[in-house]
Amino acid sequence: MTTTLVCSGGLDSVSLAHVLAGQGRLSRIVSFDYGQRHRKELDFAASCARRLDVPFHLVDLSGLGTALSGSALTDDLAVPDGHYAEETMRVTVVPNRNAIMLSVAFGIAAARGDAAVAAAVHGGDHFIYPDCRPAFTDAFAAMQDAALDGYARIALHVPFVHATKADIVAAGARAGTPFAQTWSCYKGGLHHCGRCGTCVERREAFDLAGVADPTDYEDPDFWRKAVAAHAAGGA
Repeated sequence: MTTTLVCSGGLDSVSLAHVLAGQGRLSRIVSFDYGQRHRKELDFAASCARRLDVPFHLVDLSGLGTALSGSALTDDLAVPDGHYAEETMRVTVVPNRNAIMLSVAFGIAAARGDAAVAAAVHGGDHFIYPDCRPAFTDAFAAMQDAALDGYARIALHVPFVHATKADIVAAGARAGTPFAQTWSCYKGGLHHCGRCGTCVERREAFDLAGVADPTDYEDPDFWRKAVAAHAAGGA
């Protein structure tokens, strides 16, 4: 089953790229410039495509961030520090982001003759992002069946939708993912900050999976405080 992968350049989607490539299913990588402040992630997506020797499609939606205002990923708003599951991370929601990206990816897959579109949405995102939840992916797959009826039959492949971030790290490790060649930090600095929710989630996932984390963090120990504070708040 030839598969178009939506890839941000982050740990989850690059791991899925390596899983699919190992299965002989990866046909192309599609990435999106939507005006995100951490646009450097796209360099890691392009590098992944080169490494796995598949076509790379960079779709320019850079004007989208201006239209979809109010997110710390696209506006001049502070990216919060702390645990990923905290309510403060809602400021990183870009409305309908996955729905928009998947719609474009399905169009590319249909035009190129692929049989599936894959996305690395996962269980840890459900709390914050509605377009990462199973209810969304199930409904989106049904919508695409109607949108392409009579033209193409393309499946939506979301193997991590019920998985944890640690599960993804473990799967990525088994597939030989070069984790140092992925980018998670929403602040988009020279190195991973180690303090924002995505950095904390990333570092915690490696710890839970028992896999060595090769990431260079500006604050490599903050994640322990953030995890402890989150656990105490939920006690």
